[in-house]
Amino acid sequence: MHTHTLSLLKHDHDFSAINRKGERRTKQVLVLTFLTMALEITAGILFGSMALLADGWHMGTHVAAFMITIIAYRYSRIHAHDQTFAFSSGKVGVLGGYTSSVVLGVVALIMLIESGQRIANPHLIHFDEAIAVAGFGLFINLICALLLRDHHHHHDDHHDHDHAHHHHDHNLKAAYLHVLADALTSVLAIVALVLAKYYGWNWLDPVMGIVGALIITQWSYSLLKETSPLLLDESIALKYKLAIKEKIESDADNRISDLHIWRVSPGHFAIIISLVSHNPKAPEYYKELLKEFRGLGGINKLSHITIEVNKCTGDFCISES
Repeated sequence: MHTHTLSLLKHDHDFSAINRKGERRTKQVLVLTFLTMALEITAGILFGSMALLADGWHMGTHVAAFMITIIAYRYSRIHAHDQTFAFSSGKVGVLGGYTSSVVLGVVALIMLIESGQRIANPHLIHFDEAIAVAGFGLFINLICALLLRDHHHHHDDHHDHDHAHHHHDHNLKAAYLHVLADALTSVLAIVALVLAKYYGWNWLDPVMGIVGALIITQWSYSLLKETSPLLLDESIALKYKLAIKEKIESDADNRISDLHIWRVSPGHFAIIISLVSHNPKAPEYYKELLKEFRGLGGINKLSHITIEVNKCTGDFCISES
């Protein structure tokens, strides 16, 4: 038995992004946000403040998003080596980011509807109370942003134990965007409330809500654009695909009959090539030709390469491997 040789030839199928620090900090942010939400809802009920209640339930949507983030982290970690998945659980974090981006879009839609209703039917604003609530919410958001930002923006020089590139941690990015969304709404609310209090511009409060909703919608859309192609097995950029094809076919009389390249996780691609040649060589020879493509700019990597070689004899091509 050639067990030693077989172990050397086996591919690595673990593309899961294990980000323990990101998971731990998201839990801390979840606790802070949940306590703030509970405090605002309780105070809103006791003091009859719609501003407190609205902000409390708004934070509740972010609590739900953080729970999605944590569940995705935990599931990826537990099932990192689960053979049920063809290429590990690497896309679970991407799915978490995608789901959170949808929640972010729903938050923006609710803000738009509520702002529109406030323009049509202006409400009495208790400025001092509302400004205090917005200021407290901003303070909590800044703490949460600092917890997530430190790891979200300083990822390039650090790798967790399972070679996770946090530059591609869409799960953590989604949590960070939720914190930024909350902070943005607090800042816009403070600006609008202060101007309304001292200049009587009450219309500015719902207008700022619309501005915030539009900005949050853009963030949601950008995250959807990043995550959905990964979930749909998007291929590599056409220029790389053509370059790979040219590299193989420029060697001897090789012709590619079938070529599939798709994302198996953020930053990692799998490739299957079926080629035809009158003078075929071992699959390892063709893999060596693709050596320059295994680290495309240090970001996109051909991490799983499968080569099928077909020998042409007259009108017939015989598959060798």
